[in-house]
Amino acid sequence: MRLRYSGFILFLSRLLSVGTGILFSLMVTRNIPEKFGVFSNIGDVLSYFTLMSGVLPFWAARFVARRHPGASATGIVANTLTSLPFALTYVLTLPQIMASFGIGEEYVPVYTIVALEIVEVYLLIAFESVLRAERPQAAGFGFLAFEACKVVFGFVLIIRLGLGLFGVIVSIICAYLIQLLYYVKLTLNDFHQEVRWSYVREWIKASPLNLYAIAGQRIAAFYLILLFIYGGELSRGYYGAAATIANVVGYSALLGYALYPRLLSGDRPEDVQTSLRMVLMFALPMTTGAIVLANSYLTILNPIFTAATSALSLLAIDSLCNSLTSVFGMVVSGTEKLDVQAKISYREMVRSRLFIQTSLPYLQAAVLLPLTYYVLNSVVNDAVEATVYAALMVLVTDAVVALLNCGLAKRSLHFGLPWTHIGKYAVASIIMAVPLYLLPPPARISTTLAETLFGGVVYFSVLCSVDVESRSIVRSAKNELLKMLRISPA
Repeated sequence: MRLRYSGFILFLSRLLSVGTGILFSLMVTRNIPEKFGVFSNIGDVLSYFTLMSGVLPFWAARFVARRHPGASATGIVANTLTSLPFALTYVLTLPQIMASFGIGEEYVPVYTIVALEIVEVYLLIAFESVLRAERPQAAGFGFLAFEACKVVFGFVLIIRLGLGLFGVIVSIICAYLIQLLYYVKLTLNDFHQEVRWSYVREWIKASPLNLYAIAGQRIAAFYLILLFIYGGELSRGYYGAAATIANVVGYSALLGYALYPRLLSGDRPEDVQTSLRMVLMFALPMTTGAIVLANSYLTILNPIFTAATSALSLLAIDSLCNSLTSVFGMVVSGTEKLDVQAKISYREMVRSRLFIQTSLPYLQAAVLLPLTYYVLNSVVNDAVEATVYAALMVLVTDAVVALLNCGLAKRSLHFGLPWTHIGKYAVASIIMAVPLYLLPPPARISTTLAETLFGGVVYFSVLCSVDVESRSIVRSAKNELLKMLRISPA
């Protein structure tokens, strides 16, 4: 039940935040639609200066889960110090970055203030790594605080004061600050611990594995930079809009969030099956809904983005693949014993399945990047085609990575795939899709949201009629949702 509780809190917090996320996205896409591509590019650039943000927290979470004293305070302090040189490097290299992308001087204030966001990202990841090992559900409440505050700040800065893209970035920075203050409150007792620099030495010694993994991920993600450069700002805007909707499917991966710390404390094959069932129970209908209502969801953001309908369908399936990859990745990482004694050996690290797993993004990049460059320069004729081809290529490569991760996970821990349950989820999703497809395309946001709710009711009604476990999970989800809203269930 603890595994399900943490997963439900995180997942339900994300679902509740969909409304606030849509509101904020509307503020951006309705007020500055022509700058959405630049906004997406800021996120792409930011990701390269937060490369190290998860390195030390990765090991800190493992040490905290295994109850090594002082690991919490050490992880937070060490990651804070790590953020400073990266923020400084960003500021110093900003002129070259903007020149390389051909970005005008009017965006200098916007790109400059992102340096604060870099520091915040390092802090957030440090706190969440500690909380994940101690109370995983806390990240769900923290995310809700971030989303709610982002909308409030966005309304004031974007709508009322008309600060445009600058107001968008400042809203995010302020919302992150509120989230950080919440995490500080939760972890105050951890700061009474002694900072153990011996842990940091072990983490730094092991950091080549993390850097190897992160570098592979960022190299593979360079296709987004190629899309911006060769496909154009409009293509990146289309892709960003489609990804905004498709990423909601990825929230289902949070249902397996608590699996990782549980596996660190002991191998539990039954927990893997439980996590897969929970993730797929929501991921399959969410993917189906995103495909059937793709045009309607993009219309909510801005009617100009409906050109990316096909791309959204592809990216929704891609998010499903990534959700499965997340669970399989947690199995590989959670069962790895190379740091169980608070000592890390290079020889064991290189021979581990964790090393094989971190090598997969390089395989993906070796295929994806040359193919993207060729297609964008030789095949596509306009921004829409560039967006669709980019989505298709990333889907194919991510699907292959998901299959390879599944193979690694099954070698790390013997578990079975819940095929019977998958079949039930698939049938219920198809039944849900039929009326949604037959209904006329909605013209209003409220109608789109009503159809989404209707689809969810149809799906769970069908599923609960054929699956006893699903009825239990739905009841648990209902009760947890009511608790989050501070309502006593009947």
